[in-house]
Amino acid sequence: MQLIFDDSYFMRKALQEAELAFEKGEIPVGVVVVIDNRIIARGHNLTEMLHDVTAHAEMQAITAAANFLGGKYLKDCTMYVTLEPCQMCAGALYWSQLSKLVFAATDHERGYRKMGTKLHPKTKVTSGIMEEETSSLLKRFFIEKRNLN
Repeated sequence: MQLIFDDSYFMRKALQEAELAFEKGEIPVGVVVVIDNRIIARGHNLTEMLHDVTAHAEMQAITAAANFLGGKYLKDCTMYVTLEPCQMCAGALYWSQLSKLVFAATDHERGYRKMGTKLHPKTKVTSGIMEEETSSLLKRFFIEKRNLN
């Protein structure tokens, strides 16, 4: 029997956020933050709309989750994100003391691991959940962008 609230379930919710970003012309990265099988924060890239290079999906969700919890630490929280976080987001995740990070697609060029950035020592990491679906959305976005230019 499959658990209803497993990693794939929550990654599908993050993918829905990525699709919202896609519709807005943003790089399609989406995220949800979960505690006790409950989504407490959602986010997607808003860098174009807000004219803010720090408006990554993860940054939006960290702020929303901290506001929900009433504190700056995301202990006992899991973040599901469709693309491996960049070094800026990984730095923020380090300071938030996130308990678990689950990401779908690896960012081979700008991901935090490629850049040598570390997460908090207590943060557990799982990758590859729904990688094909999220990679497909990212590829489609960049193909459409290139065709428009």
